[in-house]
Amino acid sequence: MKNPVLIGVAGGSGSGKSTVAGELFRQFQYDRVTMIEQDSYYKDQSHLSLEERVTTNYDHPLAFDNDLLLTHLQELLQGRAIEKPIYDFKVHNRKQERVRVEPQDVIILEGMLILEDERIRNLMDIKVFVDTDADVRIVRRIVRDIEERGRSLESVVNQYLNIVRPMHLQFIEPTKRYADVIIPEGGFNRVALDLLSTKISNILLEKRKYVQVTP
Repeated sequence: MKNPVLIGVAGGSGSGKSTVAGELFRQFQYDRVTMIEQDSYYKDQSHLSLEERVTTNYDHPLAFDNDLLLTHLQELLQGRAIEKPIYDFKVHNRKQERVRVEPQDVIILEGMLILEDERIRNLMDIKVFVDTDADVRIVRRIVRDIEERGRSLESVVNQYLNIVRPMHLQFIEPTKRYADVIIPEGGFNRVALDLLSTKISNILLEKRKYVQVTP
């Protein structure tokens, strides 16, 4: 097992995919595991005013710079470090700063539309879809957007009804068929988390054995 292993964790907004990916990363943060969030790869919108950026459909596949994400994943899989962008949701644009990400044995890729792009999907060794009821997802999104992104309740609900829900049905839900593993209940599904943790532990163990026997 020479090449890094790429694990994709997808699911709708508020499904708990970030919790699943974050918990897996937390368990192995001191091992050779790194995490990439698709949200970091929203397209640069410096050419637009704030008023125009607010109207962007952030739940559509075209909102993401998948070309850059694909390039960065390929670089990491080839053992080369990348400079990951940082996205500021309060101003709806990338920051000037970047985060250096070193190549590791296991890469966890998290994002709602990571299974939608065939090029990115084909790089994955394990594809996970976090499946959570719509009523739970909207409540989680309301809490997150109000507390973390300074949004009003009315704006969150309007965005959900007019954009998030239609985009989920059109682009996200269909990608569930590509998943190797479907996790209901997100981060609250301890059995699924334990199974994924065991899989990652085995991958890291195999890679350590490979390093030891390779001259």
